[in-house]
Parts: sequence; structure tokens; C-alpha cells
Amino acid sequence: MALILTSESFADGEMLGCKHILSETYGFGCKGDNLSPQFSWSGTPEGTQSYALTCFDPDAPTGSGFWHWVVVNIPTDVTALELGAGDPTRGTLPKGALQVRTDFGAPGYGGPCPPEGENVHRYIFTLHAVSLKELPVTADTSAAVVGFNLHFNTLEKASLIGLYRRDCKDCD
Repeated sequence: MALILTSESFADGEMLGCKHILSETYGFGCKGDNLSPQFSWSGTPEGTQSYALTCFDPDAPTGSGFWHWVVVNIPTDVTALELGAGDPTRGTLPKGALQVRTDFGAPGYGGPCPPEGENVHRYIFTLHAVSLKELPVTADTSAAVVGFNLHFNTLEKASLIGLYRRDCKDCD
């Protein structure tokens, strides 16, 4: 059985709702609720010691994309993350899980907020089945270094793509 990632918050290829869009407090001009989506998974491959979940926007106008969320060391007895689990102040991540610095400069979920006038951006949420119980990273490790470690220690992965374009007037 293959690793399967699902979400009650959005379907693969669907537009992300305003509750998942970056909040005004970040200063990028969006007015969402900045809640990380809910996720569930099944089909864990043999040898999995932990999970990691990432969110990456390959369409960001940076030349290197933009990391919106990086969570590692999720224990194998966990098969879901609740809505809003990416807020570091809520303390709702499973014990042992670690949020790592994103391209916003701090750990935690930072929702979509592409520049005005951009086409639709893809937000790729990827669950990694990891062969290590803990990746050798800290909360201040860059997403690129986490990605390097995941490249060599991922047994299998599954992704969902959420979409967003800034002309979503119901978020303003």
C-alpha cells in the first residue's frame, strides 16, 4: 500500500480558503487567518521511524521558491495533524515534533500570500516517511538543510497541492 496524504481542509488541486492564507500581522498585505490545514495519512512504508511535513511554493518570485512550513520528527504513532497545528503558540503538535525555520525567518506555518498580479501559485504539502527517528536539525536549521536530510532519508512521500491567487477578494 502506498503512502496516502489527505486533508479535510482542501482537495488536491483546489484553491485554499481564507483561513489558510497569511494573516495581516505578517505585513505582506494578506488578511487570512493563517491556520495550517488539517492533514491525515495512511499506508506507512516499512522502516518508517518518523514523518516530516513540508509546504513549498515553487512559484514564488525568488529564484528558489519559498518554504511556508517545515515540521520534522513527527512520531510514527501519529497519523494526523489538526487544523492550526502549525501555530507554535498553540502547542498542538505531537510530542517530539519540531517546527523548523521557514523562509519567513521563524518556525511555524506561514500561509500563502503571493504578490498582487501574480498567476496562481502552487503550495505543495508533502508528507515524508523518514528512516530516522529524528533528523539532525534544530528549530533554526534552514529549510534547504532539512530538504538535504530528507533527500537521503525519505522512504516514500505523498503530496497534495493547494492553489492560491491574490485576487481572492473574500480574504480582504
